[in-house]
Amino acid sequence: MTARAADRARYDRATAHLDAPVAIVDLDAFDANADDLVRRAGGKPIRVASKSVRCRALLERVLAREGFAGIMSFTLAESLWLARSGFDDVLLAYPSADRAGYAELASDPKLAAAVTVMIDDPAQLRLIDEARDGGREVVRVCLELDTSLKLLGGRVRVGARRSPLHSPAQVADLARVVARRPGFRVVGIMAYEGHIAGVGDAVAGRPLRSRAVRLMQATARRELAERRAEVVRAVRAVVPDLEFVNGGGTGSVQHTAAEDAVTEIAAGSGLYVPRLFDNYTSFSGRPAALFAQPVVRRPGVGVVTVLGGGYPASGAAGADRLPVPYLPEGLRYDPQEGAGEVQTPLLGSPADDLLIGDKVWFRHAKAGELCERFDALHLVEGDAVTATVPTYRGEGRTFL
Repeated sequence: MTARAADRARYDRATAHLDAPVAIVDLDAFDANADDLVRRAGGKPIRVASKSVRCRALLERVLAREGFAGIMSFTLAESLWLARSGFDDVLLAYPSADRAGYAELASDPKLAAAVTVMIDDPAQLRLIDEARDGGREVVRVCLELDTSLKLLGGRVRVGARRSPLHSPAQVADLARVVARRPGFRVVGIMAYEGHIAGVGDAVAGRPLRSRAVRLMQATARRELAERRAEVVRAVRAVVPDLEFVNGGGTGSVQHTAAEDAVTEIAAGSGLYVPRLFDNYTSFSGRPAALFAQPVVRRPGVGVVTVLGGGYPASGAAGADRLPVPYLPEGLRYDPQEGAGEVQTPLLGSPADDLLIGDKVWFRHAKAGELCERFDALHLVEGDAVTATVPTYRGEGRTFL
């Protein structure tokens, strides 16, 4: 029996009492992935990206482990909810226009001490001030650096379109603006190198593209390491007591951790290891988060139909954004139908061994987005479900 077949047998036994659709997290795999992230971080703390987990119980579990400290959140409403729930170090990774949230933040000492918001433009400071509604608490801010690689005098850009702050002078200038503005304090710098951390460099069947990605990433790492160090020096000249410099992501943990200027690493997807993280040479993890759909039809030889399953991930549309049929091995989509909203035909010889009511296990393309489809995660240890915990959705929280 292969390792994957053994996993399928375990998951089927563990969830035999549960009707599909159902989502699980294999805690042995989850903990092993956490250990691997800590190993790659080389002693620097890992801030957990909540958008990749979206389950308070699992955030608590990983933050109880040595090597993890703090949360990187994705909306201001989520940040405030987490802080009210007892998480005392929450970095909002994206600028917000949530005026009601800012009013709450600026009027509550506990929230103001626990939550750091992201800015990259003086206009965001004005929006926060206009939203204060009498709140006088000092708002902790983090400055985001644009990590994109610019070539040919800026005519070619590689990387996400995020912050407008690219040079050390631009980031330092914004730090001065914040320092002169009452009610704000710069506490950190963030730089997320998505073109390095979030792009696989070993895509099956595409050796030339994979080599091009590796060359691009090597160039980008060198350029960013030099520029990030210059940015930190420039900002520390304005803010000597800077608390943290955050960088990285699951795909670049060890590379980012090697930079002296970086004090902490961000990672989250590496805990669940969705399918988009199969294509990396820098690490390999164990799939920990899966969902099962039930077989409801057997249309013919080599075909079964499961209920639902059309859970595409965000990003540029493409086949790589679809969940992948994972267990039993050897199933594939019908190219004329793909993953359907209500039903999904699956092709392949393993279909002939599946009966009505059997489970087919899938892996989502991205990590936390799976939790937007399920209100609970069943936590599996060995061949048993040992706990069932709510996702954000299960707690009535759908922030985006």
